[in-house]
Parts: sequence; C-alpha cells; structure tokens
Amino acid sequence: QVQLVESGGGLVQPGGSLSLSCTASGKINRIYNMGWYRQAPGKQRELVATITSGDRTNYADSVKGRFTISRDNAKNTIYLQMNSLKPEETAVYYCNADIKVTGVYNYWGQGTQVTVSS
Repeated sequence: QVQLVESGGGLVQPGGSLSLSCTASGKINRIYNMGWYRQAPGKQRELVATITSGDRTNYADSVKGRFTISRDNAKNTIYLQMNSLKPEETAVYYCNADIKVTGVYNYWGQGTQVTVSS
C-alpha cells in the first residue's frame, strides 16, 4: 500500500536550478532513510543524495556544493534542490526510502525526468 511519488522534473537550461519533491503515502509506521538516485539512458542508476531520519545527509561527490537534500517529516516528503545544473545530469530522478509498515521495506518511486539542455 505504500507508494512514493516524485514531482518537479522538467526542462532547465545549463546553469539553471530545479527543485524536486517526493511524497510517501500509505499505511506508514515510520520512515527511516530516504534518498535520491538518477539514471540516464543506457547507464546504471546512481546515488545522488541521502538523508536519515535524524537529518544526516550524504552526497555524491559530483553534486556536493550544488545540490541540497532535505525532508519534512510531517508531510512524509523529501526535497532535492538542484543548482548549477549540467547537461550530463539529464536523467530520470528516483526517490527511494526505507519504510516500516510491519517490517522495514525499501521502496522506489516512479521517477521524474530532468532534462538539462539549451
């Protein structure tokens, strides 16, 4: 019954900014770690950023200083603020979360397309 839904993707020019959001819904007991991953066509999915329930963050080296991950526990939502976007960061951005219903399970959202192009 738990699902993750991403939003905020779109077209942005190189050097521009975009903000993504991911909201979890369903019969949720507790959300632990959440994160953002991305996957370009023909490539493996890669980690972008993660955030724990205690707001501890971790970023891929390639996005440090430009991206910011945050969460709003009251809304069961995480955000990804992306600044100074590069064309090579064009990808589908996926939300991921460890969520306790009865046991703890890992969930993926459907993804949102981010295209960085002039």
